[in-house]
Amino acid sequence: MPEPTAPPHPETSRRRVAVIGGGANDEHEVSLASAAAVTRALRALGLDAVPLTIDRAGGWRHTDGAALTPSEAVALLTTCTAVFPALHGVRGEDGAAAGFLGMIGVPVIGSPVRAGALGMDKWVTKTIAEAVGIRTARAVLLRADEPLGGLPLVPPFVVKPTTGGSSNGISVVRHADEYRASVRTARDAGDDVLVESFVTGREVDIAVFRDRTGTLHTGATLEIGVAEGELFGRTEKYDGTAQFTVPARITDVQHAAIEHAARTLYDTLGCAGVARFDFFVTDDGVVLNEVNTSPGFTEQSQVPQMFAAVGLPYVDLVRALLDATRSDEG
Repeated sequence: MPEPTAPPHPETSRRRVAVIGGGANDEHEVSLASAAAVTRALRALGLDAVPLTIDRAGGWRHTDGAALTPSEAVALLTTCTAVFPALHGVRGEDGAAAGFLGMIGVPVIGSPVRAGALGMDKWVTKTIAEAVGIRTARAVLLRADEPLGGLPLVPPFVVKPTTGGSSNGISVVRHADEYRASVRTARDAGDDVLVESFVTGREVDIAVFRDRTGTLHTGATLEIGVAEGELFGRTEKYDGTAQFTVPARITDVQHAAIEHAARTLYDTLGCAGVARFDFFVTDDGVVLNEVNTSPGFTEQSQVPQMFAAVGLPYVDLVRALLDATRSDEG
């Protein structure tokens, strides 16, 4: 695809920015796609982009495949003025990357350790959301070493790992005899498991970022086309069959409730960069599904579509995130 073009910005034109993709988790390929898109945008801005990859075993590599020792990776990263970790999932989005980069003194384009760790744990996110008045589905937490007893909730309910993303390890239990197999599937993708009441409603997402002046911006709402009673699964996310409606077909009151909840959680969790907040719109109001502090970030991903719909195309969104990081430095 041809690279997008945009005029250089006076505060970005002299910067050397590393982009980290991959990761030692099951979202490796998705992360590589996000990192490649960010790299294209940085180069369109006239920046010196330094793409790096974390392989599936946790090793560092140049994007051309050449291996780097950890000390070589640190030496390269510390030549950069900022790092964009386009990492999704555990050992990346969960605050690990932000913590590592903070320890070596390189500014991070994205959320800090606390927000990444809190947002990655769905049980903790639910607990915080409820504390600030944001509804979530009724749920029960099953610790990794906890033996299974009877059904914790009345079917239908959703079983999923408390960490991870891309709908890995998630299933709907409609009959009692499906419960144990669903928990095994979830535990294969993570340790602790969340059993959550199935919410009937439309899936609507919104994204938030804070600019260099400290102002919060939201993109348009995005509605995911999912058949009633079904989940937005991993296959639909990445095979091109997902149907998105931007803006979502919701009322002004519903939009206001979603935007208020997203802004509240962004600040409460301590997010930076861009974060995506996923909701269900039901007959009884808005219910939080989950938070993504490092959402998918290709040109066709949900978040860029949301901001493009309000007049902020992909390259300009990357520039705004980079400028906000420069402001944080100063």
